[in-house]
Amino acid sequence: MTGALTVLAQVKIRDREGHSCVEDNGFCPSWIVHHLDLYTSPLWRHVELVLASVACGLVIAFALAIVAHRHRWLGGPIVGTTGILYTIPSLAFFALLIPLTGFGFVTALIPLTAYTLLILFRNIIAGLDNVPDETRDAARGMGLTDNQLLWKVELPLALPEIFAGLRVATTTTVGLAALAFYAGAGGLGQQILSDIAFKSNVAVAGVLCILLAFLLDVTLLVAERLLLPWQRAVAA
Repeated sequence: MTGALTVLAQVKIRDREGHSCVEDNGFCPSWIVHHLDLYTSPLWRHVELVLASVACGLVIAFALAIVAHRHRWLGGPIVGTTGILYTIPSLAFFALLIPLTGFGFVTALIPLTAYTLLILFRNIIAGLDNVPDETRDAARGMGLTDNQLLWKVELPLALPEIFAGLRVATTTTVGLAALAFYAGAGGLGQQILSDIAFKSNVAVAGVLCILLAFLLDVTLLVAERLLLPWQRAVAA
């Protein structure tokens, strides 16, 4: 009987301590363990925002870089335009778009994509410009056309710089996507600010953002190592 009363008292104390921790907005490991499912949907929406915006940004920046590579005078205006887009505060960007596109995924996707353009464009151009002139001359001497030179020689040699830009753009977008909830797009930012006073909530959502950025960066690094075996040979 005494043992049963002792166990019951311990359970009540544990429950009261957990309840007190939540009420005090503290860091509550037990609460975190039992409420991780609350972050599944926001995490996946965050991943969708990051991958979609970086993919769209890569397509647009790649097209702009190819045009600027062929017509050098366009490089300055493109850098200037993408630089202006990069400096627009995200909240102001969302506010400008909401009357046009409403609240939702698209309103968050447009600014997040715009913020990747400067980083990706400059890295793609840098990669193409860093191809040695003697390599181009050798390729032309073999009879390659301009298109063949671009796709078979210049772009493969520019991939290290392109991957570097992708890694920076991706990790940056993970952080910026935390503000997407202001556009009604959800994500981990919405989870953070839904109860910003609760330390456990902020800690879990914040750590998930950091882990997501780390995981995506490592994934891109591994992809670069697999796709560019000659880089490993040079390093060795």
